[in-house]
Amino acid sequence: MKRFFDRREAGRALADLLVSYRNTDAVVLGLPRGGVIVATEVAFGLGLPLDVIVVRKLGLPVMPEVAMGAIAEGAVDYLNRDLIERCGVTDDEVDGVERIQRGILESRSSLFRHGRTRVDLNGRTAIVVDDGIATGATARVACQSARKRGARDVVLAAPVAASDTIDTFTEADSIACCIVVPHFAAVGDHYVQFPQVTNDEVIAELDRADSLAQVEFGHATPDNRSISPQSQQTEGPTSA
Repeated sequence: MKRFFDRREAGRALADLLVSYRNTDAVVLGLPRGGVIVATEVAFGLGLPLDVIVVRKLGLPVMPEVAMGAIAEGAVDYLNRDLIERCGVTDDEVDGVERIQRGILESRSSLFRHGRTRVDLNGRTAIVVDDGIATGATARVACQSARKRGARDVVLAAPVAASDTIDTFTEADSIACCIVVPHFAAVGDHYVQFPQVTNDEVIAELDRADSLAQVEFGHATPDNRSISPQSQQTEGPTSA
């Protein structure tokens, strides 16, 4: 089984798959938290702006680790109705879980941006990046959110993904994956190092992108937070 050493190596491999988007009007959108580490390497490799697209999984009330849906910024949601019905989850229970997660989403959005404005996606290509795609719930809602924000084309990109999820994924115009796995167990199985990513690390990645944009352009706003590979070399990699 092919495994990446860490999220940074995976991001560089993903950038190679997406080379046709280098120095275009595309925007790279990382899903916090682990997806932001991968997205940083993609943005650096392609010389594109970097931003986050904040999402939250809606877990089953009796088994929170299993996603019955997801929500994203901009009042976007996705619900797996088949799973909800099979598990006997009531509308009130779904609403309760969503209410809690919506509050966390709004708090995380404010925390990660801390004064930054969102990148304008209107008429542009949005490359939605995560560190792996299992059920696809958060990826689906992230792609829907990018589309709602005016993206002309939406690309889903991940180092590894479950084949059955990719086969039924209709929310993106195209999909880029380094590894597609028929019998998928867990995203972390495809990495040698797969530590939990903290909120502080997400903020540090975005701050790092801003700092490198300032080096290259002399100023940093969300729409010009694009980093060339040459600028990346001035800082060097850090551990995921």
